[in-house]
Amino acid sequence: MKKTTIPTIIGIVVLVLGVAAGVFLLGQQQLFRLGASPDSIPKDVRISNISDSGFTVTWTTDKETLGFLNYGTDSTLDKVAHPSSTTPSSTHLVTIRNLEAGETYFFKLNSDSQKYDNNGIPWQTTTGGTLNPPTNSIIISGKVLNQSELPASNAIVNISSGNMSPLTTLTSESGEWVINLSNARNSLLTNYANITDKTLLEILVNNGSSGIATAQIYVSSANPTPPITLGRVYDFRSSEATNDNTLPNSLLELPPDSESSSGFQTDTSSSQANTDTVTLKSVKNGETIYTDSPEFFGDAPANTTISITVESDPQTETIISDTKGDWNWSPPNNLEEGEHTVTLAWVDEQGITQKIVKTFTVLAAETGEPAFESTPSTISTKVTPTATPTATPRTSTPATDSAIPTPGTREVTIFLLTLAVLLLTGGSYLSLKSTKK
Repeated sequence: MKKTTIPTIIGIVVLVLGVAAGVFLLGQQQLFRLGASPDSIPKDVRISNISDSGFTVTWTTDKETLGFLNYGTDSTLDKVAHPSSTTPSSTHLVTIRNLEAGETYFFKLNSDSQKYDNNGIPWQTTTGGTLNPPTNSIIISGKVLNQSELPASNAIVNISSGNMSPLTTLTSESGEWVINLSNARNSLLTNYANITDKTLLEILVNNGSSGIATAQIYVSSANPTPPITLGRVYDFRSSEATNDNTLPNSLLELPPDSESSSGFQTDTSSSQANTDTVTLKSVKNGETIYTDSPEFFGDAPANTTISITVESDPQTETIISDTKGDWNWSPPNNLEEGEHTVTLAWVDEQGITQKIVKTFTVLAAETGEPAFESTPSTISTKVTPTATPTATPRTSTPATDSAIPTPGTREVTIFLLTLAVLLLTGGSYLSLKSTKK
């Protein structure tokens, strides 16, 4: 009895069609790679801190992950930018620096070793044109608490307003944040935003799975902003401006026979600011700042003469605090990138010379980040906002939907094509051998 066989040409056609269909389906699928978790999907992707030489990207994940960016001026995305912290987190902030002015850049996110794009295409943004450094500093600050009224660290704080390009920073371990509004550009990035005391700010705090919070406040009342608790909505528009500047007081340099100290005042038991000594509020010891023309400021007894020196290339000037006890000073010459030391010296009421010495690093000028990211360690006066908290916070529309994993890989395609060739060759050989019999 003669066996029924499938003609060789038909078998080859079926095999080719099957392989092609498999490759097509693999290339089109939007499923995760093995080992990837839905909890790693980037959410609430936002672009902020845009300047002529950089920008910042923030996003959240449902679980603590490690993430970074692949970016470039074309689809090759041949460069990588990492966050400053190497600790897994559910909130992520990456700043890309040293870019060209007026250039369009593309990027994709990498979360838990999985690439994500914006619905099939990379995200993109354009840097602004070159501008002279801002001539003044408009500092705002605040503190974020979790729903247990404890400090919320690493929360993303996003500041926006009308025609202003948004600014972003992360809260410190003590839940506090500082942003210099002077770095904000207008929405077209053609100039600095026009910000006055009457400018209404929208504050969005996002701490990933720990919750979000929103607030409205005028610039005149935002240094410091009243404490913000996650999961609530605040309206601080009726809050009056405070003049006590409740940023933290630095401890003085101690004599050798004194007890050792961390160098920062963290005791919150006192409800009154210390006006008997000089403080430096604008920079923490060992922090990194993102401007070559920083402004130093703090408190002092009224009409106190203070000698300020910034080095390695020394710049020294003597100033006098005003009648309210406020002082501020900026170096006449821009600072070079690298480590610097700032020293404040004055004579106290007992005739003893006192000093404050702090080191800081200038990483890059005009990157769009806040000029200072120092975070105060104590809020001495708690302001009760005029607000009606709700259990469900108001949310703003995110810049994009949740990111989509990049489909397919070249390696898989090459493997399948190689397998197809081997199958075709083997099938043809067996078919010819069977025909000869």
